Amino acid sequence: MIESAETAPGPRKDKKEDYKGVLMTMAKAFLDKGLEKVLSRKLLVWATATGLAATGFLTSADWVLISALYIGGQSVIDAVVQLKGA
Repeated sequence: MIESAETAPGPRKDKKEDYKGVLMTMAKAFLDKGLEKVLSRKLLVWATATGLAATGFLTSADWVLISALYIGGQSVIDAVVQLKGA
């Protein structure tokens, strides 16, 4: 007789473990979306600053400051992604 997956013998997860798994999946999805938004917003700010500097509406000192903040922030994001992936 063929047994279905529901009646197959073996260790059963209780509902508490299932709930934790669902919560972890939801938390990871939320963090992924948040990181994507931060990353794209920072890139948009940097690209805008580059365009303004190229057209003369932003001084080179201001552009350097914005670029330094972008690069510094990006390295923090990269570190979080590496920790999350490990």
